[in-house]
Amino acid sequence: WYQRRVREAVVSTQSTGEGVAMYKLDLPIDTREANAIAARQQREEQRKTQIFNARTRLIGVDTDSLSKQIEEKKLMQQAERERANAYDNDMIKTAQICTLLDERQSNDTRKLNEQLNKFRLEQQAAASRREFDLYDPESKKKDKPARVSDDDPRCQVSGLQLFQGEDLSAKDRKKLQQEQMREWIKQQLEEKNREKAAERYAEQLHQKKMMEIDARSAALAREEEDCRRNLNMATKNYNEALSAERKAREALDKQKEQDDNFTELSNQVFGDTLTENPGVAQSSFGAHRVIPDRWKGMSAEQKAEIQRTRDLQKEEKQRMRDEEKELYNEYERTALLQAQKAILMEREKNRKAAELEKSIAEENMRLSQEQRANLTRLNKEIYTNPPTNDYFAQFNTSTR
Repeated sequence: WYQRRVREAVVSTQSTGEGVAMYKLDLPIDTREANAIAARQQREEQRKTQIFNARTRLIGVDTDSLSKQIEEKKLMQQAERERANAYDNDMIKTAQICTLLDERQSNDTRKLNEQLNKFRLEQQAAASRREFDLYDPESKKKDKPARVSDDDPRCQVSGLQLFQGEDLSAKDRKKLQQEQMREWIKQQLEEKNREKAAERYAEQLHQKKMMEIDARSAALAREEEDCRRNLNMATKNYNEALSAERKAREALDKQKEQDDNFTELSNQVFGDTLTENPGVAQSSFGAHRVIPDRWKGMSAEQKAEIQRTRDLQKEEKQRMRDEEKELYNEYERTALLQAQKAILMEREKNRKAAELEKSIAEENMRLSQEQRANLTRLNKEIYTNPPTNDYFAQFNTSTR
């Protein structure tokens, strides 16, 4: 609000040309004040949704229907909670079983990996490989000199250590190569046999694991089917009990209705109404009063008394008519005199009203001239800044 007022003041100053000095208005904003303003604006928006919404302003509700709806909703929620609890218990049980199976599978996998790593450390060392001599870090230390003796097979032609025709150890070399080839083949066969045995063992473990998982899944399916069957049986029993209770209640209501009908018929047949007992029409509020729905008519004495009363009423009514006629004649004479006086007063009133209208017209003419002069002064001298659409748009935007 403060910043808006400052901006309006700056704009009005620039438009009127009363000031030429410019001031820096990007002052630091107080965080607490900004938070308080934001909180008030949020509360104002919430209040708008409550006040400007026509549905929340309705007065008067059906409390009985609402109470009945609340009770029905509570019953539905209770049944839903019980059903959800049953499903949750089944889900927890299934989750526990799955957790046990996962843990067992993890333990079996871990043991199998430990055995595999142990086998690799014990039976597949780097020194036992055929090509270990190609990347042996101790190869230079184990290497022999260029020539140990005259029959050294490692001597080459370019080294001038061994010349053609001096192959004295060819027989021993071939024998050694054959022995070496035999050992290599034997090692390869042993390695292949070990790999096949490991594969067969892993396959057997996998088959056993899958059989165990299938058995466990079948057991879980059977347990789930038993639980669902028990739940359906309980629901069926509960519905049958409700149906039996409803039928018993309907039979009891029907029997009660029949008894009431028989009682009503007997009361009507043997009661005072159909037997026309005159005593039943006597009211408890006095001897001169009767009960209309039980009264069967008047006696001869009562009729003669009513006739005498009617004759007296006729005479009294004729006397009242004569008095009213005389009073009416007197009223007519008085009204004629008053009418004559009213005509004279009306003429005087019209004369005074004409004079008053003339004076009012003169006064209105003078006031009209003053008002036109005042409007001219207001429009040309005072109201030089007419309101814009922004001024009218600010109304009905707040709840205060």
